[in-house]
Amino acid sequence: MRPLKYGEALLDMEFCGVCHTDIHVKNQDFGDKTGVVLGHEGIGRVIEVAEGNSTLKVGDRASVAWFYKGCGHCEYCTTGRETLCRTVLNAGYTADGGMAGKAIVYGDYAVKVPEGLDPAAATSITCAGVTTYKAIKESGAHPGEWLLISGLGGLGNLGLQYAKKVFGLKVIAVDVNDAQLDFAKEFGADIVLNPLHDDVGAKVQELVGGAHAAVVTAVAKAAFNSAVEAVRAGGSVVGVGLPSETMDLSIPRLVLDGIKVLGSLVGTRKDLAEAFDFGADGLVVPKVTLRKMEEINEIFDEMEAGKIRGRMVLDLRDVE
Repeated sequence: MRPLKYGEALLDMEFCGVCHTDIHVKNQDFGDKTGVVLGHEGIGRVIEVAEGNSTLKVGDRASVAWFYKGCGHCEYCTTGRETLCRTVLNAGYTADGGMAGKAIVYGDYAVKVPEGLDPAAATSITCAGVTTYKAIKESGAHPGEWLLISGLGGLGNLGLQYAKKVFGLKVIAVDVNDAQLDFAKEFGADIVLNPLHDDVGAKVQELVGGAHAAVVTAVAKAAFNSAVEAVRAGGSVVGVGLPSETMDLSIPRLVLDGIKVLGSLVGTRKDLAEAFDFGADGLVVPKVTLRKMEEINEIFDEMEAGKIRGRMVLDLRDVE
């Protein structure tokens, strides 16, 4: 481990969740990142702080999140849109992440974890939780309105919980996997639809007059298209998933019905602090399964095969 630089802190890692983005980085889908330590759902205890660090102190529990560090002075960093910083560093991608015994973070950017929040559960909120929490914020949906969530895996399940327990929304859960839909029912989904059997757009229009908003965590072009078809006039579709294809948009529908389509990229430090607090309050309960570091390739295989429910979390407490 290299010496700490000004403003940095060293974490003794406890846990790190495994995200589908880790597979993309491993497979070099976003370019060759050989040598970078994976992991952007990390939680650890501060064991050392460098000069210039007034945010963290030894003993604090802090996060290693996808938004690792921004420049701090561009138009995005100074207007509450710091995740869009053009020189951003992302943990497990352009900076070493949390799948290790020790990890270095920048004190001003590592969000502290409330002591009342289980650290293993906090890993999921660090990425999946804050991503969907922010996406629901961006959707503009109001309490009592209908939100469609497409893709009920690790992100969608937490999004469902935030939608129901924090934002007071009614939720339509959409997934091609019936087991995921059963999981969604357990967590309070009001309506569940499977695109393999249901015409999602037509069904949502028929049942509720169209959703007020949609959050798409799925990684298929069809999911984005059906979300546009499912929202009512004036509705919004927020993209979170990253399919490789391009989506189709009916420009007349977009214009004549005032449909808004926007992307939402993880969340800011403030969003993550809020998301953590709702977890500490017990409103959002991530479903996590602890695994050993040596099982990482098995976990990747299970994720690609669609066998995982909830989130797999690496237990790093015995890793040097």
